[in-house]
Amino acid sequence: MAQPTRRTSRRTVYETLRRKVLTLEFPPGSALSENELAAQLGVSRTPVRESLILLAEEGLVQVFPQVGSFVSRVDPARVADAQFLREAVELASLEDLPTELDPDMVRELRENLAAQRRRGLDVEEFFALDEAFHHALLRLAGHGNAWATVVSAKGHLDRARRLGLQATAPPAFTAQHEEILDAVLAGDVTAARKAMRAHLRAVFDDVERIRHRSPELFAGNRDSVPVRRNVVVWE
Repeated sequence: MAQPTRRTSRRTVYETLRRKVLTLEFPPGSALSENELAAQLGVSRTPVRESLILLAEEGLVQVFPQVGSFVSRVDPARVADAQFLREAVELASLEDLPTELDPDMVRELRENLAAQRRRGLDVEEFFALDEAFHHALLRLAGHGNAWATVVSAKGHLDRARRLGLQATAPPAFTAQHEEILDAVLAGDVTAARKAMRAHLRAVFDDVERIRHRSPELFAGNRDSVPVRRNVVVWE
C-alpha cells in the first residue's frame, strides 16, 4: 500500500526541483546537495536522488562521481534544438487557423494581451501570460494538445527565455505578441508567420547578449567538470 505514496512523493519532489531549475531559483551551475534538498522538502534522500536522475536524463542536472550534482549550465545547442521544435509546431499551426475564428478564444487572447500590459509584472507573472498566449494560439488553430509536447522539450529554452526577460523589458515582447495577433485577426497568415518567427528567434539574441555578460551561466567545453577546492568551481 505504500508504493503509490512513494510514487506520489517522487513525482512531487521531481516537479518541485524541476520548477526551481526552470525558474532559475536554482541558478545554472549551482551545486545540489541531496541531504539539504531532502531536509528542505521534508522527504528522505531516495526521492531526491531519483528526481535528480530524471532531471539528468532531461539534461537539466549533471551528476559527477566524487564531486556531486549540479544544475546544468544553459546549453545553447539544446536551446537551438528546442527552438527548432517550437518554431516548427507554432508556424505550422498558423497555417491551420480556421476562416471563422472562435470569438471566445479571440477574447481570451485579447484579455491576455491586456494583462501583459499591466505595470509591475514580475518575470514569472509575465512568463505565465506568455505561455498562455502561445498555447491559446495553438488552441485557436485546433492544435492545443501539441503544447504539452513543446513544453516537455524546452527546459533549456525556458531558462534562456527567463534570463532574457530579466534583461529585456516585457513590453517589447508584448508588442511582438500584438503584431502576431493583429495579423491573425486580419487573416494574414504570411504576416503572422513572419512575426511569429521573428518573435521566437529573439531568444538567440538574448542568449548571445547574456552569454557575453555572464559566461558562467552557459555550457562551453562539453568536457568541463566542476572541481572541489575550498568551494566547487567550474573549469
